[in-house]
Amino acid sequence: MPFLSKISLPKVPLDHYPFSIPAFRDGLEIKLRSNVTLFVGENGSGKSTLLEGLAERCGFNLRGGNRNHNTNTGHKFDGYESPLTKLIELQWIPKVVSNGFFMRAESFFNFADYIDELAKEDGRILQAYGGKSLHEQSHGESFFALFANQFDRGIYILDEPEAALSPNRLMTFMSLIHQLEMSGKAQFIIATHSPMLLCYPNSTIFSFTDEGLKQVCYEETEHYQLTRNFLENPDNYFRHLFE
Repeated sequence: MPFLSKISLPKVPLDHYPFSIPAFRDGLEIKLRSNVTLFVGENGSGKSTLLEGLAERCGFNLRGGNRNHNTNTGHKFDGYESPLTKLIELQWIPKVVSNGFFMRAESFFNFADYIDELAKEDGRILQAYGGKSLHEQSHGESFFALFANQFDRGIYILDEPEAALSPNRLMTFMSLIHQLEMSGKAQFIIATHSPMLLCYPNSTIFSFTDEGLKQVCYEETEHYQLTRNFLENPDNYFRHLFE
């Protein structure tokens, strides 16, 4: 059973961002029935916005990190907070928000800077990230150093974790997810564009569309259909694109 069982957002009668996004316009209620939940949809459809609100509601730093990374106000994500944070309601069985991590690909560079700042005071912190600065590792290596060394028990909120991973590394990452979620110690909520990650077995997929939010199966996602059709006959796509 997942620790976090439901995410709710009331209907807000406002016509500006982010409440104008179709997924949020009428409020939402997401029931989480598996330890791996995947969010899919076009850019701007609300996936990252919802993850940010959820992460901040859990007490995680919005540039990435766990609750410990949010205790020093000098290192908070200055000048920004999610407009959804105060509205989101979470149902836990049991409540485990003290453990976990929020990872966002687009601000990972800033998070690496933050870890280097802490390492100036205590170099031992780098042992939690593979033994050296995240900036001294390749983009993919630094992502995987985070996954392999920091993920253990709790709720993991990940925004496009596949961004820097090769297909081989992505499969290794899915193996790591499997070990943790099968142990019953970890729950994952992931926004992704990866058709490989979307087919993770027994996951629940929610699609953010122009009509709102809906639960779908893997084969119903545009990512699966477009990737399959392209790989079956790329020349047809190139003729259309290049004309």
